Amino acid sequence: MSWIDQRPDDAMAGAFEAIGPEPLKSVDALAFREAMSRLGAAVHVVTSDGPAGRTGFTATAVASVSDQPATLLVCLNRRSISAPALSRNGVFCVNTLRADEEAIADLFAGRTGNRENRFAAGEWTTLATGAPVLASAVVAFDCRVSEVKTVGSHYVIFGAVEAVRLGTAGPALVYHERAYKRV
Repeated sequence: MSWIDQRPDDAMAGAFEAIGPEPLKSVDALAFREAMSRLGAAVHVVTSDGPAGRTGFTATAVASVSDQPATLLVCLNRRSISAPALSRNGVFCVNTLRADEEAIADLFAGRTGNRENRFAAGEWTTLATGAPVLASAVVAFDCRVSEVKTVGSHYVIFGAVEAVRLGTAGPALVYHERAYKRV
């Protein structure tokens, strides 16, 4: 079942549509990417498991949407190799990385290592949905896909948070100006 068939689109009708006679105008893509590189963001490994198998990717585009009901969103490039598996599995976990976990971030980003060996790094467990939870994560949000929107080159995936695991308090990994930093 595709994301579009999972839930009617009535709740967000018009939310991502251009309103008015003029087409949307935006800045040049290169200028936008340069500006976004200066926006520091926590680094997460988003994982999924289910009928389509285990998958995972590194993401900084993660945000809280609501606390009633607890919902967050993750953005994923539509060309990502993880998109079909995440769609079919219908669950995901957002694992916020510790400051010393650059190697795991690079591995799940596809910068280093072999895709098939991604889950060999770190210790993994599960919570409510069965999506892989990184035991060392600062925090893990275990989610069930509730809605997906296509916006430009990305899917915006909304997840109902079914479980949260708080890790040991400590500094998290941040990506800023195309480099990892610790906060």
